[in-house]
Amino acid sequence: MRVLVAGATGAIGRQLVPLLQEVGHEVIALARKPDNGGSADVRVVVADALDRTALTSAVRSATPDAIINLLTALPKQVDPKRFEAQMALTNRLRTEVTANLIGGGGGARLICESLAHAYRPLSGGLADEGAPLWDDGPRPFRPVVRALIQLERMTAEAGGVVLRVGHLCGPGTIYAADGSFRDQVRLGQVPLVGPGPGSTFSFIHTHDAATAVLAALEKPVRGVFNIVDDEPSPISQWLPEMARAVGGPPPRRVPTLLARLSGGSWGVAFMTQLIGADNRRARRDLDWQPCYTSWRQAVVGPENGQFTERLGAGG
Repeated sequence: MRVLVAGATGAIGRQLVPLLQEVGHEVIALARKPDNGGSADVRVVVADALDRTALTSAVRSATPDAIINLLTALPKQVDPKRFEAQMALTNRLRTEVTANLIGGGGGARLICESLAHAYRPLSGGLADEGAPLWDDGPRPFRPVVRALIQLERMTAEAGGVVLRVGHLCGPGTIYAADGSFRDQVRLGQVPLVGPGPGSTFSFIHTHDAATAVLAALEKPVRGVFNIVDDEPSPISQWLPEMARAVGGPPPRRVPTLLARLSGGSWGVAFMTQLIGADNRRARRDLDWQPCYTSWRQAVVGPENGQFTERLGAGG
């Protein structure tokens, strides 16, 4: 199968491209520069993703059987008070570029990345794919959710697959050994907010996200799937373990009001209101399962309490 990957050099894309090649797919990378395909043996089609004419022409020239849209422009370090501005380009990539990929794809099979931590907070349990997205959440987060809803609607209308990925960990993410979040935890800059257990996080390693893309490509499925690990956990559980593993101090508790002053409404919501996601549909319909089944493996490794990342593990 000829597979066009938009976002081939991103955190998931770097894991996905070799997997696609290993099973015999021809990979074509969409890139802004000819030498930016991520691998010497990957064909590159060049276009500015936000240039509609150039992108449509590039996609048509690739004549793909499938298009995988992983494009984002996420900051290396998220600033909760600047979150809306930091996410503006990614919102455009999720809306404008998805429309143009569909327009140039000539009916190619479409797989798009969405988010599994954009669900409206619910009481009791995890969110399955039928749960509503948080379109009435904190004001800085609303444009993100609107963009996701538009991306998912266009993908559904094209008969494609949406993969709602969890909090990405592993190489190239903020939770990586060289990631900004890890550094903040080591310096004691990430507190627990309020008196409760806090947000529930469903992590997913970049390698496992890539194997889910491959599974969706090779199965005759459509619709939405949560791509998350098997152990959604409150931040009050995993953050102290991460702090210990990276040699940082135990996270301090701060009142919600104080956290709002320093992190804004989105910063507080991120730490206190997110809910976990259920991966049973992906396990069943994609015949997929994560290699890193828990944050204990993917974020905090068991070896002598050290922060670890198992690169290249099989899925």
